Amino acid sequence: MNASPHSPEHHSAPSRPDWVPEGAGTGFATRVVQGTPRGEAQTIAAPGSKIIRRTRLTADDYVKGVLGRDPTILGRAITLIESNATAHQQLAQEVLAALLPHSGKSKRIGITGIPGAGKSTFIEAFGCHLTDSGHRVAVLAIDPSSSINGGSILGDKVRMEKLCTRRDAFIRPSPSGGSLGGVARKTREAILICEAAGYDVVIVETVGVGQNEVTVSSMVDLFLVLMIAGAGDEMQGIKKGVIELADAIVINKADGENKPRCAAAQAEMKRVIHYLQHNVPGWTPPALLASALTGEGVPQVWNMVEAYFTHCIANGALESRRREQAVDWMHALIMESLRTRFYSSPEVRNRLEAIEHQVANGRLPALSAALQLISVSGIAH
Repeated sequence: MNASPHSPEHHSAPSRPDWVPEGAGTGFATRVVQGTPRGEAQTIAAPGSKIIRRTRLTADDYVKGVLGRDPTILGRAITLIESNATAHQQLAQEVLAALLPHSGKSKRIGITGIPGAGKSTFIEAFGCHLTDSGHRVAVLAIDPSSSINGGSILGDKVRMEKLCTRRDAFIRPSPSGGSLGGVARKTREAILICEAAGYDVVIVETVGVGQNEVTVSSMVDLFLVLMIAGAGDEMQGIKKGVIELADAIVINKADGENKPRCAAAQAEMKRVIHYLQHNVPGWTPPALLASALTGEGVPQVWNMVEAYFTHCIANGALESRRREQAVDWMHALIMESLRTRFYSSPEVRNRLEAIEHQVANGRLPALSAALQLISVSGIAH
């Protein structure tokens, strides 16, 4: 029975959205609750429910859970490595060290493309095709970070409704954190953890094409650029650096009346590719047509991926690429660590605003300002 408007139960319960059916009972769980002010910790629970706090896991718990293919523990392990807390970072390194021998067995695919190219829709169709073929697929979908709270603006689990219900699929949306390349800071570690959990295909979806988006190519085996026909000139704002790094190009939305335009764009793209230098000896990046809506062309994209890996394994390009990536990863971590230590220095924090003001007003050269701050930061000693 529903509570009367004047009962205490009515006043204590959160309100309901206007689209909730009239007379809906307590089984209809949707509620509208007051938001949490930024900077405050608050737990909100449904009326009458108990608050269940998660058990703190040890490094061994994380390792056993990931190797045991527990998706909940996998998600918590990725949350752990994304944390900036010192205690979490130490625990994360223990977990990564234990999982490292179990990683490296997947096909790592990076997918980028201009906004509106249908990246999430294509990845869903592609992922469903792979799971239907017996593969286990992990999608690390990097969403733009909110400038307000740093969280994800979009939600790939919402956009990939079919794929997220597949038992052999794991989708992890992560905020980009405003990081260079649009790729979440800890994506490399997340790839390793997904591989240790037995996923044989790991897809990294980036925010969208741009000069900084090419960072993804430094952590995947195959870099795929998704495009559409009729979005400006045929170069489509092709930032040359992006296309030069592409191992394959797929022109999406090749269906219905748009199919002839896509075929024309494909022919133009093949001419462009012919004049560019490529990363993998003996491999010319193909330009394929596909429709995420109808599924046409999606199996052919996977056939191309398999052909690419066969080629790269045979000539040693895959092993060489991963070795180079591991060294690049080390340098990226060094730079990140130095940056963190620099801006965490009390001396830098105390002087930074005043020095910035001097530089902005032209009273101090930028180089002199930088050298002053580095000298007091303590990292140069």
